[in-house]
Amino acid sequence: MATVIVTMKVMPSSPDEDLDFIKSAAAGMIAEFGGTVGKTELEPIAFGLKAVVFMFAMAEDLGDTEELEKKIAAISGINSVQVTDVRRAIG
Repeated sequence: MATVIVTMKVMPSSPDEDLDFIKSAAAGMIAEFGGTVGKTELEPIAFGLKAVVFMFAMAEDLGDTEELEKKIAAISGINSVQVTDVRRAIG
């Protein structure tokens, strides 16, 4: 099976949330799921609110990321989780 690259946006519920905690907790869940985080970015949204954007690789045969999204959404301080892009890796 192929490897896919997933881009996931995690939106905190307020600008006061601990983004370092969110990053480490979500990265741990991604690793448990079978993904390998390659890149993490903070994306400014508005009024000081920043989303945490993860780009990670996973085996295509793991299926969809719906369960992972639900687990990450259950982290304290998370408002929403959205997969914004899925692509097959080349090579």
